[in-house]
Amino acid sequence: MNKQEFVAALAERTQMTKKDVEHVLNAFFEEVTEALKRGDKVQFVGFGTFETRHREARTGRNPQTGEEIQIAASVVPVFKAGNKLKEAVKA
Repeated sequence: MNKQEFVAALAERTQMTKKDVEHVLNAFFEEVTEALKRGDKVQFVGFGTFETRHREARTGRNPQTGEEIQIAASVVPVFKAGNKLKEAVKA
């Protein structure tokens, strides 16, 4: 399901216009992004948690040449599914 299909399904379920649903969804994405930039966690009990993790610098390999390369340290976003979501997907 892509974003437009998701917006259409949400609009149908909530009886809102697609334009309004897309506006709310974009605001949600922006708020989650800003919270993660600040280093905050965004937690939805039962659904899951968005957070960031620090990756240390490491040595990798160029798959084409086999040459060793240095990969810089970085901060990456992660999502951890909550128990209710895990159970719903299992069924």
